[in-house]
Amino acid sequence: MKFSLSTLFTATVAVLSISAATSVMAEQSKAANLDDLLTKLANGQLSQTAQNKARESDFLTRVNEQDQLLKSAYQTRDNSIKLSAQLENNFQENETLLANKTEALDKRLGELKELFGVLQQVAGDTKSKFQNSVISAQIPGREVFLDEFAQSMGSSSKLASIDEIERIWYELQREMTESAKVVKFTTDIVLADGKKQQTEVTRVGNFNLVANNKYLEYISETNSIAELIRQPSSRYLETAKQLTVGADKQIPFALDPTGGSIISLLVQAPDTKERIDQGGTVGYIILAIGLVGLLIAIERFISLFLIGAKVNRQLKTDKALNDNPLGRVLIVKEKYPNADTETLELKLSESILREVPKLTSRLTMIKIISVVAPLIGLLGTVTGMINTFQAITLFGTGDPKLMAGGISQALVTTVLGLVVAIPMVFISTMLNTRSRSIINILQQQSAGIVAERSEKGA
Repeated sequence: MKFSLSTLFTATVAVLSISAATSVMAEQSKAANLDDLLTKLANGQLSQTAQNKARESDFLTRVNEQDQLLKSAYQTRDNSIKLSAQLENNFQENETLLANKTEALDKRLGELKELFGVLQQVAGDTKSKFQNSVISAQIPGREVFLDEFAQSMGSSSKLASIDEIERIWYELQREMTESAKVVKFTTDIVLADGKKQQTEVTRVGNFNLVANNKYLEYISETNSIAELIRQPSSRYLETAKQLTVGADKQIPFALDPTGGSIISLLVQAPDTKERIDQGGTVGYIILAIGLVGLLIAIERFISLFLIGAKVNRQLKTDKALNDNPLGRVLIVKEKYPNADTETLELKLSESILREVPKLTSRLTMIKIISVVAPLIGLLGTVTGMINTFQAITLFGTGDPKLMAGGISQALVTTVLGLVVAIPMVFISTMLNTRSRSIINILQQQSAGIVAERSEKGA
């Protein structure tokens, strides 16, 4: 306190000195001569002294007031310290009392507390199930109560009321009851093109939603229903159509027991066209080669079938016809009626050799295709694997889908090559067998003609 008064006094004296100096400077500026200046200076000092005394007297009076304020502040502080100590004691006593009460409550609750814990867990699990259930598309907002109940039970020692327990039981019972029903209701759905349309939706238990002969999906995040961008195959869509227009009768329906998870994965699987597109340029080359082989095979089947029919017709008549290989061989016999056996045999062999290229024409091409197609497919697979390993080198193996997708695409060319080669092998074998059977008929008839001529010569 003394230090403060001394400091304040020093500051006051300094201010008064500065004021006096300022007054002197002002008087000097107005003085006409030194005597006048001396007189004014003496008068200013007397006036300044009177002012300083008045100020000192006022300052001493205020010091007493400051002492009273300081004493009052000390008293207030002491009272606050006493109150704080009293409140702290009360807090400790309340903490002990609360712990005793809590312990007594736990003992009285017994197994009932465990029941409430299980009830809270069931409420949380049921809330998660309701969020993903397609029944929520028709009955929204069921999970709000369960969420509030689970949070209130977890954040405080509040006990569940009878009404809340009955409400949970009611929601569980309603979920089970609705899961056994096929219900139609009208709501807004998001079409595949992004537009909204209000239409009648058929709900099959808690499994699937169907509208406009198409499958729908329930989006729990936005509480909306959307049409699947990619629909399952036509055989599944046919069951959806029957369900949409069906009356009160039993009809077949392809449902998803997981509530939409399986069908979402099913529609992500690529179809046949997309599989072929994965093969890239090599895959298209294999298909083009296979198409060429198929056209050749069709032409050969038709040609050999017609030739075989004409040969069979020739076998049933004695007149040699020029429209089939056997007839042309028989014409050689009639053309050389007087030739010896060896000459006739050579002429017949020559005629058969002329017919063989016509019967075996382009069969070698089919065999080549059956061999080349899998080799080209293997080439595409090796190229695809190289690209896959390059991607792994750049991006690592952190994403298994990247590696699995690349390998899958690489193997598509091998599959296409085998798809082309296997039928070509069977077709080539069948055509060779057919052509060999016709050639065997020509050789048998030729041997018979030679034997007949030999008997006549003998």
